[in-house]
Amino acid sequence: MTDLETRLMASIPEQPLPDVAGRAARDGLLDVAYATEDTPLGRLLLAATPRGLVRVAYLDDDGADARRLDGDADQVLAALAQRISPRILEAPERLDGVRRELDEFFAGSRRAFDAPLDWRLTGAGFARRVLHATARIPFGSVCSYKQIAAAAGSPRASRAAGNALGSNPMPIVVPCHRILHSDGGLGGYTGGLDRKRALLSIEGAFEP
Repeated sequence: MTDLETRLMASIPEQPLPDVAGRAARDGLLDVAYATEDTPLGRLLLAATPRGLVRVAYLDDDGADARRLDGDADQVLAALAQRISPRILEAPERLDGVRRELDEFFAGSRRAFDAPLDWRLTGAGFARRVLHATARIPFGSVCSYKQIAAAAGSPRASRAAGNALGSNPMPIVVPCHRILHSDGGLGGYTGGLDRKRALLSIEGAFEP
């Protein structure tokens, strides 16, 4: 439970299931809503601001490279509190649209995400251009690090493009899994290469 949740709960007289998130939203106190979601790739933490989805974080250690995972929920929430606002509440209903789209994607019935995005955690300049270019890669297609660097305006900045992709705050939705080495090698991935293979397989871009 976040500090805001604790304070709001303490301020409400005892009653059945108070709508803490609804009250916070009505009072203008809710800056970041979050929920967790179980998926075929493990548990995700999803967070959104009034602008849109701002964070997708892998929470478990199913990936092949556990060092690249985002950490536990408390770590992710603490980072959101520091970088956006401490006024964070668990409010799954405010993530219903994103959760539905993810379910459809994993079921094979969705090829593009329509949820609005809040890009504030993507950095600025070249890093943000890389992620904007990545978001435009179609379902089932792949692109090399060199190509995505060129699309972002710096053809020789493949390494910097890789760093930007490694810091992608919205994996899956901003599909950094579609970026490969020029020779077809998988490269890296925040959630581990097993997840990258699985995502590419869902899209028919990788044969297990």
